[in-house]
Amino acid sequence: MTLETYRIPVGDWIDVAVDWMTDNLEWLFDGIADFLSALIDGLGAALDAPSALVMVAIAALIALLVRGWRFGVFTALSFALVATMGLWADAMSTLSLVLVASAIAVLVGVPLGIVSARSDRAASVLRPALDLMQTMPSLVYLIPAIVFFGIGKVPGVVATVVFAMPPAVRLTELGLRQVDPETVEAGEAFGASPFKILTRIQVPLALPTIMAGVNQVIMLALSMVVIAGMVGAGGLGAVVFRGVTRLNVGLGFEGGLSVVIMAVFLDRITAAFGQRASRRVSH
Repeated sequence: MTLETYRIPVGDWIDVAVDWMTDNLEWLFDGIADFLSALIDGLGAALDAPSALVMVAIAALIALLVRGWRFGVFTALSFALVATMGLWADAMSTLSLVLVASAIAVLVGVPLGIVSARSDRAASVLRPALDLMQTMPSLVYLIPAIVFFGIGKVPGVVATVVFAMPPAVRLTELGLRQVDPETVEAGEAFGASPFKILTRIQVPLALPTIMAGVNQVIMLALSMVVIAGMVGAGGLGAVVFRGVTRLNVGLGFEGGLSVVIMAVFLDRITAAFGQRASRRVSH
């Protein structure tokens, strides 16, 4: 008699739960799909409307203002390279997916981090869930997303949100817990309400750590959106996937290089905002 004899049908229970949600919550999934599709298509159309030259100039100007002339020149040259490789439309599609998924992950994750920082009970409930979300293989998230939302951009965004959210929760909680208790007590002594203490003392002091979490969310979202290209999300992920399936090294390298260029741009821009927040706090 071995342990394998006493099989616990966890997978069967999950299948039953998924079947129940598919049968009874179809209206909810359809509503989420319509909302996300509108966001993705609207942002994608806005990014793709100007010519590539105009968008390269805008990106270079942002880089110049945020990081200086060297990064501005690098951005202009690297984005121009993406356009001349014929991958500009795919890059803008990927950027729209990343921005939508990152925005949702931050809008959900930061409030959860605040709740977790203010309540040990909430933190004890959230931490195992966050551990599961961070350690689960990223491809696994695509399975229920496809079941609930079908093939396309929406399941890619949903899976990306779940995969990228934990850093926003964890680093928001960490930043708030690291705020000097004496500073909070000073605010309470002056009669500030808990809401004012949170918004005018704790969040501003924790902003550098929160911005680090936002940076990590964007990086994870970009990596997951590429994987989501395997299920019809399109963009640069689809380019890389075509290169893999066709054993086309050149095509895969072009798609991968475009992803790296976007990752460097987004990383440096968000890191710069985090550094500015740190300087404001130190002053």
